[in-house]
This record gives sequence, C-alpha cells and structure tokens, in this order.
Amino acid sequence: MTAADINSDQLVYTLKERCRRCYTCVRECPAKAIRIVNGQAEVIQERCIACGNCVQVCSQDAKVFKKSIDHIKQLLSSDKKVAAIIAPSFPAEFMSLPHHQTFAGMVRGLGFDYVNEVAFGADLVAHTFKEMMENEEEYKYISADCPAIVSFIEKYHPHLVQSLSPIVSPMVATARVLRKKYGNWLKIVFIGPCIAKKDESEEIDEVLTFRELRDMFEYNEVTPGNTEASSFDPPISGKGAIFPVSRGLIQAVDLDDDLYKGDIIVAEGRQNFQEAIREFESGLLRQEHLELLCCEGCIMGAGMTSSVNRYAKRTFIKNYVKSKLENTNRTQWEREMQEYLKLDMSNNFRENDQRMPLPSREDIIAQLQAMGKYDPKDHLNCGACGYETCEEHAVAICKGLAETEMCLPYTIESLHKSVSQLNDSNRKLESAREALKQSEKLASMGQLSAGIAHELNNPLGVVIMYANILMEEVGEQEEFSDDLKLIVEQADRCKKIVGGLLNFARKNQVKHEEINAEELAQKSINALIIPENISASVECNTTNKKAELDEEQMLQLLSNLCKNAIEAMPNGGNLKIRLEDDDDHIVFFVDDTGEGIPQENIDKIFEPFFTTKGIGKGTGLGLATIYGIAKMHHGKITVESNTDSAKGPTGTSFKVTLPRYQTKEIKA
Repeated sequence: MTAADINSDQLVYTLKERCRRCYTCVRECPAKAIRIVNGQAEVIQERCIACGNCVQVCSQDAKVFKKSIDHIKQLLSSDKKVAAIIAPSFPAEFMSLPHHQTFAGMVRGLGFDYVNEVAFGADLVAHTFKEMMENEEEYKYISADCPAIVSFIEKYHPHLVQSLSPIVSPMVATARVLRKKYGNWLKIVFIGPCIAKKDESEEIDEVLTFRELRDMFEYNEVTPGNTEASSFDPPISGKGAIFPVSRGLIQAVDLDDDLYKGDIIVAEGRQNFQEAIREFESGLLRQEHLELLCCEGCIMGAGMTSSVNRYAKRTFIKNYVKSKLENTNRTQWEREMQEYLKLDMSNNFRENDQRMPLPSREDIIAQLQAMGKYDPKDHLNCGACGYETCEEHAVAICKGLAETEMCLPYTIESLHKSVSQLNDSNRKLESAREALKQSEKLASMGQLSAGIAHELNNPLGVVIMYANILMEEVGEQEEFSDDLKLIVEQADRCKKIVGGLLNFARKNQVKHEEINAEELAQKSINALIIPENISASVECNTTNKKAELDEEQMLQLLSNLCKNAIEAMPNGGNLKIRLEDDDDHIVFFVDDTGEGIPQENIDKIFEPFFTTKGIGKGTGLGLATIYGIAKMHHGKITVESNTDSAKGPTGTSFKVTLPRYQTKEIKA
C-alpha cells in the first residue's frame, strides 16, 4: 500500500504507474466515469458511482479504493463503544469457517463491543417495502438497497429519483435500530462486500470491505483458533439474511411466484440493470417494480476477496438462512420486529445530474474519420477501446473522455504506416550515410591526388620533352628507336593518369550556363567512336529541356559513362541516353545491354583506382571523376545492374539526378 492509497480523497482511483492501457476498466464501468489522458485511465470522481467494477477487473491492480483500516483502528482504541454490523453476505466470503459463531467471535476479537447482523435491518426494509407495495398499487418503484444503483440514477437518470423506493437500505436501518437500542453516541462500522457503501450514508461512521477485514485479521493475528466463538448480538434476524442473492428482497417479503413474476423485475449486473432502467424510463415497464443490483448479487461485490464461485456462494447463503430459520426464536424475532418497525425507515434522494451534452453529428463524424472510419463498413465495433461501438467511442472523444489511439484497428494501421515510414527513413539514412562515407573518402583521396599530380607534373613534363627530343635525334633506323617510342607512349599514359588525378581532385570551378540537355546528350554520343554492332540513341521525355549546368564537365560525365557502356558490350548491343525531369531536376539515364556489373562490385565502382580492366587498360579514375562532377553540381548518381541472365535481360543503368537551376558558381 502506498501513501496515495491512504491519503487520496477519491473513493476509487488509479495508481498510474501500474496502468497498462488495456481499457478493461473503461469497458466495465457502467457510468463511463473513466477518462483516458495520455493513455492513462483516470477515475472522474464526480461521475463515479463507486460500483468497484474497475477494481475487480483490473489485472494489474491499478484501480484501488480508499481504505478505512487506520480510521477504524483509531475508533477501536478510543473510549467510545463501537458496533460492527455485518452484511448478510458474510457466509459467502468466509466459506472456510465452520460456523457463523466462529466468525462473530473473530470480529469481537478485533475489539468491537457489539457484533450485529444487518439481516435484521433487511427484515425491516422488506416488511416496509411490502406494506408500501400494498398501499400504493398505482405507483411503481425502483429498489434503493444498492448504493451504486441509487448513485447511477441520481447522476444519469435524475428525473427517476422520485421513482426510487423511499426506504433506507438494510445497513442504515440496522444503524437506526442500534442507536435506538444503545444511544446516539454509539459508533457504527459496517462490514460488507460493497465499496459504494463507503459513501452511502452519514449515519455510518466507517465502512470496511471484507477485503479490509481480512487484512485486519491478519495484522492482528486473529484466527479461529485464538478467539472464542460467540453469537451475534440481538436483535436477531430472519429471512432478511437472503438479501445478498438474486431476488433476495422478493424472497424476504414472502411474495409468491405468480405475484412477483408479474409485478417485480429483477436485473443485476452492469448491462442488465441499465437496460431495465431504460425500459422503465421509456414506459415499457408500466406495471412492474424494479429490484436492481449493480453486481450479480451482493455476493459478487467488489469488496469480496474473490469474484469466482458464484453458485457456491449462493449455496452457502441459502444453507445459512435455512439453518438460521430452523433455530430462530420466532417469538423473539416477532417481538423485536414490532418494536423497531415503529422507527422511521424513510429516505430521500437528490438529483446530481452528471450527464454530458451530446456532441453534434458533425463532430462525431469528424472524430470517426480521424480514426479512418469513413463508411459504416469501417465500424468494426470490436470493443477493444472499451466502448461497445465505434460511434460511442467517437462520442466519448468529443466529450473529452477518450482518445483516438484507443481504437486498436486504427492504432495497428498507424503503427504499420509508422513502421513503413521508419523503414523508408532508415533506407534514406543508410543511403545518405554511404554517400557521406564516399564523399569523405573521395575528399581525402582528392587531396592526396592533387598533391601527387602537382609533384609529378613537372618531372613528367621533362621526361616527355626529352624522350621526344631523343626520338627525333635517333630517327627510325637507330636500334634504340623502339625503346624510345615505348618511353614516349608510357610517359603519355602517365600524363593522362596525372590529368585524371587533377580532374578527380577538381580544383577548378563549376561554371553554370543554360544549355539544352537533349543537345548535350547527343554531343556526348557524337564525341565517341561507336562500333557498328552497337546502336546508340537519345530518348527525351522532358517537359523542359533547359538546365543550368557546366557543359564541359557534363560532356565528360556522359562521354565517360557511354564509353564504359560500349566497352561492356563487346558482342554488340544497345546504348541509350534517356532524359526525364520534374520542375526542379533534370535526370540523365545511361542504359546499356552489356555484361552488367557483379553485385559485389556495385559498392566499389566509384572508389578511386578501382577497376576491373586489365593491367594498362584503365586507371580506375573515370567513375570516381564522374561521381565528383555529380556532387559538385549538388546532384547524385546511382546505378542498377543485372548480371543474372536467368532474371531477364542483362545490362546496366546509371542515373544522374541534377538540380535544374543554380546560378551561383560552386567551388569543388
């Protein structure tokens, strides 16, 4: 038990750290007094009828009720006389005890001066109710024995308050009897199965549930073995002990079957009692009284330690009543009934309207659509949110009692969308991460390449110059002419490599100018020697052919891609440059039907010096330079390739996406 359990001003409330968002409490609350805020279930005190359904159904023990143990300990330790009045359902709670006298002795063992049965008060109430029925044949009543039912009518059907039976409950009737017997100074503690009793009447000083009573027995080490059995104090009870089971009131007033089947309707449980009230309210039940219980009999109350074995509990109650009637001093009971029937048993009730205005149809539809429910077929009415229908849930949202996320199908669909979006984001992030790694790698390689090229350029120029001079001086007939030709060829190759390094390092600027993208693509193809077995074409699918690009660099980019495509089709094929666009970008596709790029090489092709060509046939700087040109234009380049002929035509497609307009000069 936490400090919140003891100090809370609410009768029923939530321990938020335990709430797991299952909405079972919402579904089980007949008053819909549960508000969901940020996924947490809060009990709305002014709407709550304290039935305790939420306490019973919460598997996480997140719903608790205000405990009275400490206050009762203070009462018992004072110099005041204290009486415990025991609800008739006690045999159903303490089924393991051998006799009711054992139970009465254990209660006395806690320090109570008197231990009385509320069943005697039930006898008085039943007798008074029977007289009222006989004297007012035209007026039909709703029984007022269940405080949760009374609270429900006061708050949600206030115009039916006048139909509540104007008789006190057996608990209050018993309290009036004892104060008549012992005096008004007597302190009275009710012990029973009901949480709502805690807030029923100011004539009761404290209320203990059977759950709390068991805690007190355990704390004070009160057991059947260390207490002396004793009988309940008078006045003794009769058939009122049958009150806690279904039709208990009817059986207590000795109504025969034909009469009560025609005149009294019994409804118990959160759904049944509400349906009975609605039909009574509508006038469908014009000739019937209502006996209503919020629980399925008091033996199933929220203050019981167990919510199972209903029929076993009924059997224990019936056996107790049978034994009691067989051993009751009928004369004494009749004498005490006559004495205390003179007491005032009247009661009155007050309206406490907690109904909320119904939202407009437009607002309800808007909330339904916010949950993806546009048509009646979208209303699954699964009840996972705690409401019977999707429309009830939408109404609750409008009233501020519920949240959209309570709808399980909507939440699952939203989750699927979020997962899909997250996967897309992860893919984009991974792509960006790879691009960043590549850019960082290329930047480092670019700096290194620029340094190498700068240092090699001058000595390489001297080698080329003197090699050509020597070759001219030697002439064609000299024995060293072939060697000198090889030196010149390889020196020229070195010059090209150094040129490639300089291009890769990109120390020059991007010079943007407006060009025709289709003409640029055609120039790239015209600049190449294309074998007869290869067909080359340009396909333009753009709405606007104009773009601001560096023409020289873009010619280099497209020509290199086309040259690589030609080399990938030694047996012939098709080379195509496709152009597409949108308002902000121009896109070049260079497609071939060649051998394709193995999957293991896809991630390496833009790295400097990576090549699959033979020694002396490639520098490995072509695609790295192309990558640098695309990045300097603030664009991107991607590749798709298929080397598996079983999956369809082989080939490679490079896609270069570039901003259409960028008037500033951008340094590499």
